[in-house]
Amino acid sequence: MSENKDPGYGESAAETTSVFRADFLNEVDASRSGEATGDQPVQGVEGLPPGAALLVVKRGPNAGSRFLLDQPTTSAGRHPDSDIFLDDVTVSRRHAEFRQDDDTFQVVDVGSLNGTYVNREPVDSSELQNGDEVQIGKFRLVFLTGPRPAQNESAGAL
Repeated sequence: MSENKDPGYGESAAETTSVFRADFLNEVDASRSGEATGDQPVQGVEGLPPGAALLVVKRGPNAGSRFLLDQPTTSAGRHPDSDIFLDDVTVSRRHAEFRQDDDTFQVVDVGSLNGTYVNREPVDSSELQNGDEVQIGKFRLVFLTGPRPAQNESAGAL
């Protein structure tokens, strides 16, 4: 692979994605060891519509931001048109998608340079469970689910 010092092709340096080293995740943890972990309960999860989910930024420039997942597909990336706009050079313009199918959610990497991680493991796609940590670039987001949709079958069983 050749080194491209000139952004070229109509891209400015701010539009290119930077690669982070393999030990980057460990350095982030070490630099934050004295800070609050962000593991406190999140307010408002119980108010989510049935079948919806929430992503809360645990670490990164937007720490504390919340993103509602209530569409069949929610895009995440550095492109301003992304549903979840993560403005950092470690994030690809089109980085990942969160896909909802009935009452399950899946994160899918859509060809990002730095990859997408779920609970610190690199994934191409992964079904998300309540409390999973998704890493996109240097952003760490916690996936939280709302109440499950009511089961009509069980209501008539009495």
